[in-house]
Amino acid sequence: MAQLYRTQDTEEYYFEERCYVRELLNAADAPDLSIAQARVTPGTTTVWHALQSTELYYILSGRGRAEVADQQWEVGPGDLVRIAPTERQRITNIGTEDLVFLAICQPRFQVEDYTDLEA
Repeated sequence: MAQLYRTQDTEEYYFEERCYVRELLNAADAPDLSIAQARVTPGTTTVWHALQSTELYYILSGRGRAEVADQQWEVGPGDLVRIAPTERQRITNIGTEDLVFLAICQPRFQVEDYTDLEA
């Protein structure tokens, strides 16, 4: 069944990963996928972490360095990084403006599926 999700009033919050997050779609009635907008401030590196789901980073603005397992890439607007389940990952804002990207998880992101690898 088709649905409309209105995200205009979704509040941004700070997540322990060292970034700001706006959940655009993360609903129990849509368990196959979640979409969040993440924002990393200049000079910040997120925590090494792993998820139980496949994750995609779709870069909207800013410049970053994405690190997944033993690989790394400089990323910018229009780039897409695919991260397999349980792979360690982090991203660094290497620019002078906020790094903003969509974090798309399949199945949907749930906090209990997040592992902080620096703890």
